[in-house]
Amino acid sequence: MSIEPAPSRLRHQLPLLVWLVFVWILLWGTWSWANVVSGVTVALVVMLLLPLPPVVGGTRVRPLPLVLFVGYFLVDLVVSAAQVAWRALGPGGAQQGAIVQVQLRADSDLLLTVVAETLSLVPGSLVLDLDRESRLISIHLLHVDDLADVERQKADVLATEELIVRAFGTAEDIAALEAARPTGRTTR
Repeated sequence: MSIEPAPSRLRHQLPLLVWLVFVWILLWGTWSWANVVSGVTVALVVMLLLPLPPVVGGTRVRPLPLVLFVGYFLVDLVVSAAQVAWRALGPGGAQQGAIVQVQLRADSDLLLTVVAETLSLVPGSLVLDLDRESRLISIHLLHVDDLADVERQKADVLATEELIVRAFGTAEDIAALEAARPTGRTTR
């Protein structure tokens, strides 16, 4: 394990320091030099006593896949919200839910986190568990019609993962995704 050089470490920690100072000033409700200085002091103490682990691996942002992911996410958000509203207000309500497990293909902590957070933000689904070692995500689905619907929703999870990997993953992440893709499956 190599030690990160001080200038590089500072470059990665500076945004955190600025954020913590900003939150400190918001908590006090007023801007003053005393609040800035005390905020920097508190932020440095927090950063020294509770250091965050470094994010391993590089992440790339690819503009076109990012636009595709954001578009897919926004459409999914609107459609899912309408479906949940219909289930809550319409006749019959939520009939049958399910807890499913999906084997993810991404191996990056950052990508797995983005996948889990994205899935949790969509109404009607909630991530219950993410087993990092086996890359197995457990999701509660508010409503499923039948086994075919469960499989469709599992495929939607994999499609979301694929869009995220293509938008933020490294070349190695995308290659691993391609290698793990079942034959005959197309990208959304």
